[in-house]
Amino acid sequence: MNSLLIGELSPEQPSFEPTKNKELTEEFRELQATVERMGLMKANPVFFLLHLLHILLLDAAAWLTLWLCGTSFLPLLLCAVLLSTVQAQAGWLQHDFGHLSVFSTSTWNHLLHHFVIGHLKGAPASWWNHLHFQHHAKPNCFRKDPDINMHPFFFALGKILSVELGKQKKKYMPYNHQHRYFFLIGPPALLPLYFQWYIFYFVIQRKKWVDLAWMISFYVRIFLTYVPLLGLKGFLGLFFMVRFLESNWFVWVTQMNHIPMHIDYDRNVDWVSTQLQATCNVHKSAFNDWFSGHLNFQIEHHLFPTMPRHSYHRVAPLVQSLCAKHGIEYQSKPLFSAFADIVHSLRESGQLWLDAYLHQ
Repeated sequence: MNSLLIGELSPEQPSFEPTKNKELTEEFRELQATVERMGLMKANPVFFLLHLLHILLLDAAAWLTLWLCGTSFLPLLLCAVLLSTVQAQAGWLQHDFGHLSVFSTSTWNHLLHHFVIGHLKGAPASWWNHLHFQHHAKPNCFRKDPDINMHPFFFALGKILSVELGKQKKKYMPYNHQHRYFFLIGPPALLPLYFQWYIFYFVIQRKKWVDLAWMISFYVRIFLTYVPLLGLKGFLGLFFMVRFLESNWFVWVTQMNHIPMHIDYDRNVDWVSTQLQATCNVHKSAFNDWFSGHLNFQIEHHLFPTMPRHSYHRVAPLVQSLCAKHGIEYQSKPLFSAFADIVHSLRESGQLWLDAYLHQ
């Protein structure tokens, strides 16, 4: 679409908003051009094929565990661990297809996205797109990033919003204890108690019948696979055990990069600064890369959302140099330190809320 000329600025008016970092924005555009020349936006199809194959093999191994070893407690537990690994890894893979970072055409990305999130996980692609694209546009911006919609009804997030909530004398939860009840209503409950029913409400309310068909194919497949071995009650027990384990995996990984970072209203800063102040990394290792689906490179992912994940480690030094030049902190930490920082940030914001609630 051609740009529209709607008027001219008077000579004394700035051509760039004062809230935005013009130099940083221009240098990031140069970095984008460099990344293109280096070929870092081109996906390696073998990389993603191997990830898909390892998911399918783990799925088969889960069923074979029960078929060969019986349905006693230990084989059932091993089956649940394997299936939760399948669900977590399929979650990271659908993320790649959803960002159009695998194929050169959007059609194939969308098709595989439906297959992985719909048939392998039982969730709707349209629901993921609806939420996740908002998150990338304004990460950690209250009322614009749906990933922080748990503020204020469940948690008080960020230093600024927590103090504001305290000054308003609002108390939906005992936020000064949120770093404790996070372990009860956060990681274990998000998928089995909320997402599990909400995704069906979403597709039916919005009439997303294609997504519903893909989801039904998942439930039919898993029902026919495991009910003959376990019976209906055993199958339901296995299913919710898998969702419980997957939920813990999903929440810890997805929150470690954002919750400890700056959270506020949208202050109309430039796009690059918005991404950098809301994200942090976890150190690279073979396990961390696999465990998080390369979302340990959250900074690079947010700056280059369509980049295939196997290129993140190559662009990371260039991003670090850009941050150092502009005095922007580039945070990277060990995996368990990142997990601990979730709890520490909740404790800090909860205490800030309490101090403001009692004394301001």
